Amino acid sequence: MNAPANFLNRRGFVAGSLTLGAGLAQAGAASQLPVAPMPSARFDALDLQAIQQGLAGGQLSCESLTRHYLRRINTLDRQGPQLRSVIELNPHALAEAQALDRERRDKRRGPRGPLHGVPVLIKDNIATADAMSTTAGSLMLAGLHASRDAFLVTRLRAAGALILGKTNLSEWANIRSSRSTSGWSSRGGQTRHPHVLARNPSGSSSGSAVAVAAGLCALAVGTETDGSITSPASICGIVGLKPTVGLVSRSGIIPISASQDTAGPMTRHVRDAAALLQVLAAPDTEDRATAAAPKPVDYLAGLRKDALRGARIGVLRSAQPPQPQVNALFEEALAVLKAQGAVLVDQDLKIPHQEKYGESEMTVLMHELKAGLAEYLAAYQPDAPAKDLAGLIEWNKAHAKTVMPFFDQELFDMAQATQGLDAEVYRQAVETNQRYARKEGLDALFAEHQLDAVVAPSGNLAWLTDPLLGDHFTGGGFTSPFAVAGYPHLTVPMGLVSELPAGISFGGLAWQEAKILAYGYAYEQASLKRAAPKFLSKV
Repeated sequence: MNAPANFLNRRGFVAGSLTLGAGLAQAGAASQLPVAPMPSARFDALDLQAIQQGLAGGQLSCESLTRHYLRRINTLDRQGPQLRSVIELNPHALAEAQALDRERRDKRRGPRGPLHGVPVLIKDNIATADAMSTTAGSLMLAGLHASRDAFLVTRLRAAGALILGKTNLSEWANIRSSRSTSGWSSRGGQTRHPHVLARNPSGSSSGSAVAVAAGLCALAVGTETDGSITSPASICGIVGLKPTVGLVSRSGIIPISASQDTAGPMTRHVRDAAALLQVLAAPDTEDRATAAAPKPVDYLAGLRKDALRGARIGVLRSAQPPQPQVNALFEEALAVLKAQGAVLVDQDLKIPHQEKYGESEMTVLMHELKAGLAEYLAAYQPDAPAKDLAGLIEWNKAHAKTVMPFFDQELFDMAQATQGLDAEVYRQAVETNQRYARKEGLDALFAEHQLDAVVAPSGNLAWLTDPLLGDHFTGGGFTSPFAVAGYPHLTVPMGLVSELPAGISFGGLAWQEAKILAYGYAYEQASLKRAAPKFLSKV
């Protein structure tokens, strides 16, 4: 069985009742606490380097940062425009911030690592063994707690980061229904676009993208199976990186697909994405895919303003959306790349064989979802009401009025009907995906034209949120080829069309994150197209 033909091209995969009282209560007296002044930058728009310098120099503390973000979340996420991007706050955030500040002052210990004292938001499908739930936006898991941290959370804590809270997402990372509305979950409600509130933030990492764009944090972590980082990042006007599958551990992330899932950075600046990736990327014995990753790379070292000089960049005009205003911005972006010394290979390039893995991608996702969800629940949330996909389907049916008021769970039903990972149809689908997305697809394109990277618009502009009819994706971008291949994909702000952001995508071959981050950084510094949101009601 297969989903509608346009499903994978229009969805953003792997990412109500809000449990916020404790966190906001602790922040109640924050308005009386002044925030240390930082020169030449708005406090909520500081990049990571400025935050690190402020913490090291004593102008900032983890506590002052945490209080600031809690106030801002209360002002913008709960009140005012009501963005609904943060599904749950860490009720112990201030106590943990104070402890991190004491650690920094202790001369025998000092900072743990490069993110010491930096508050981070993570998507609510990433397990944390603390007072917060891990739910993928589902009411079935609300109030329950993971038995241990996801591997990437362990990495963040070891680097000194403060886990400030969890972000809202498209429920179950948008794999429940082909008619879903991005950014909606039964637990968190509808996340709203920060630039124009009536528009959709895309998904499934909706909350992470919106929180970063609105200055509710400097760093966030999202997850992607096919478009879930890059689509909301581009549509909300921030930087998003989908790494090579296996660069960042998936242990402790509520899964869709072992073949395509990955976590990745979502930030306002390319340098911040590189710094966050530096922490996230590491081998994990519980995730076999990480064994194939090369030795750790210094992603910050290659960020140079002249990185594009001499780079052969393929222009994928076949991936342009049917929106002339977006394509006009893309022409401006190409002029910037050329002015920075890039060699544009612009000769009607197309990614070969994309049509050959549309159906096989869905086959792989459906089989791996069924197997992976049961494994995750057993390992991280054994007290969940459901132990596997079949149990989840029945739970949703029993609570249909609250969890399925707008759309159903036909994709769950499709996945439940699969016959396991030993089925011949699954093995053939995996082989098809790897052959046509990698060897005879992107690998062949890059080799034929001696490319260092490819570029295209990241996709279309944000559509109006429509809970009854679902998303209205008009096409564009090259999300699926890089998702199926498991190769890196970076989106960087390209400008605004009628107050709505658009992004430019940089795609590379496996393990080439350093290269595409460098290209994205050089473009970003030459163009400076990111714009702060205005929280408009409409355009």
